[in-house]
Amino acid sequence: MEMLTVQNLSKVYGGKVTYRALSDINFTVQQGEFIGIMGPSGSGKTTLLNLLSTIDNPTSGEVLINGKNPYRLRKNQLAVFRRQQLGFVFQDFNLLDTLTLAENIVLPLTLDGKSVREMQEKLDAIAKQLGIHEILNKRTYEVSGGQRQRAAIARALIHQPSLLLADEPTGALDSKSSKGVMEALETMNRTGGTTTLLVTHDPQAASYCHRVLFLKDGQVINEIYRGDNRQTFFQEILNMLSFLGGNAHEFSAVRL
Repeated sequence: MEMLTVQNLSKVYGGKVTYRALSDINFTVQQGEFIGIMGPSGSGKTTLLNLLSTIDNPTSGEVLINGKNPYRLRKNQLAVFRRQQLGFVFQDFNLLDTLTLAENIVLPLTLDGKSVREMQEKLDAIAKQLGIHEILNKRTYEVSGGQRQRAAIARALIHQPSLLLADEPTGALDSKSSKGVMEALETMNRTGGTTTLLVTHDPQAASYCHRVLFLKDGQVINEIYRGDNRQTFFQEILNMLSFLGGNAHEFSAVRL
């Protein structure tokens, strides 16, 4: 079943000089897929993510999430749609320092007015899956970056969204923590069937995806599929990135 459909999506920013950030993007994502999006800086990755997350509006074309076009919703309907259908994970965690990890994670459920018992049950289940059950009462500054990001993943998934959008989730982490976070995302995708879209510079992180779309100059220029061997897939991603060019520093160092 198609969970996400992107049709002829374009974004042009006006001003003294008009800038075409995306041109006629077309792709579909099936329920339960784990998709990576890569490309050099300025390729349109962030613009695409902003359109998929309904933060920005397309100039032309459409985005359908579970067959619905969120841009046609009224403002208050859109806020509810975004809260119920989408989950977000960011590079800088976006957790509230004044709350414990547990309080951060259940935040989406408190907004929906769920009962304390239901919140506790969902919290226990997801914290165990993500290996953070022991640290739920700690504040964000008392735990490591990798643990913070896993708490952020728990918060993004606790309300069982249709689509998880992860923007450079390993960008602020060392290689060991990155690996733990990507394994957590992979587990949640496999066991919970959460359709996940990952924007990343990191070929290592991208190698956990089922397939990767490559953007350049606002267009999808290629996609590659994982197959059985992650090591081979990682190498194919590296080859594609070197073919795309872009400065070497834009892509993380090779690490396995």
